Amino acid sequence: MKAPLITLNDGHHLPAVGLGTYQIRGGEGLDQVLTAIQDGYRLLDTSTNYDSEGIVGEAIRRSGIPRSEFFVTTKLPGKYHHYEDALMMIQESLFRMGLEYFDLYLIHWPLPKRKLYVEAWQALVTAKKLGLIRSIGVSNFEPEHLDKIIEATGVTPAVNQIELHPYWVQERMVKANQERGIISEAWSPLGRGSDALKESVITELAEKYGKNPAQIILRWHVQRGVVPIPKSRNLQHQRENLAIFDFELSQTEIERINLLEKADGRIEGQDPNEYEEFD
Repeated sequence: MKAPLITLNDGHHLPAVGLGTYQIRGGEGLDQVLTAIQDGYRLLDTSTNYDSEGIVGEAIRRSGIPRSEFFVTTKLPGKYHHYEDALMMIQESLFRMGLEYFDLYLIHWPLPKRKLYVEAWQALVTAKKLGLIRSIGVSNFEPEHLDKIIEATGVTPAVNQIELHPYWVQERMVKANQERGIISEAWSPLGRGSDALKESVITELAEKYGKNPAQIILRWHVQRGVVPIPKSRNLQHQRENLAIFDFELSQTEIERINLLEKADGRIEGQDPNEYEEFD
């Protein structure tokens, strides 16, 4: 099973569901990524800060599947926002993964207090021109951050990957991205922990459609025009997370899930205007 493709604003195609690799590491992690590939995952999302770039690259090589079939994403750490540092880090990540190019490369956090994200974006624009990256984007950027980099370079991100789950619906950011022609990706799409999976509206819909709660939430993302990036080490869960394209929620059901949003729903300490990324 493979996810359908979404067309980005630069003409490249992004699978509608991806595999997150946060905290998936080492030999065990390599096996987990390999099984996900065998089950149909082609969008593989990693980051220098996840310490999983190496296993993702190795899994691609061991899979026997042509590199051209994958959509590989990684992210720039905050300590490399200076222009030259960013260009060097992009190359270093390519060497770590054993790849000639990235399908998508994101600035992991804007870190507005450091006032360097425009410089980092300029480096990504250069790296794309050099053929090191096919699509460039950002993660955790607010509208003002997006507008600043677009104004400075004339280049609009293809993707903005943001925290998004039933307790943090992000209608404002999904709309802001759409208005700029940017695809929203969701990190932590099921939320942290399992509380959202136990909500009565979720379990009721799961029973109605013969799906599990995670599939209901992932379908909710897809129908909002969002690309979810669920992480799972479990083979069965990986398979189930891809099996969300054979049913459809009604608009009323989507709105019922939206009502789960909480004022304090964001994961603690993850406000993009305040967050100081770990080094």
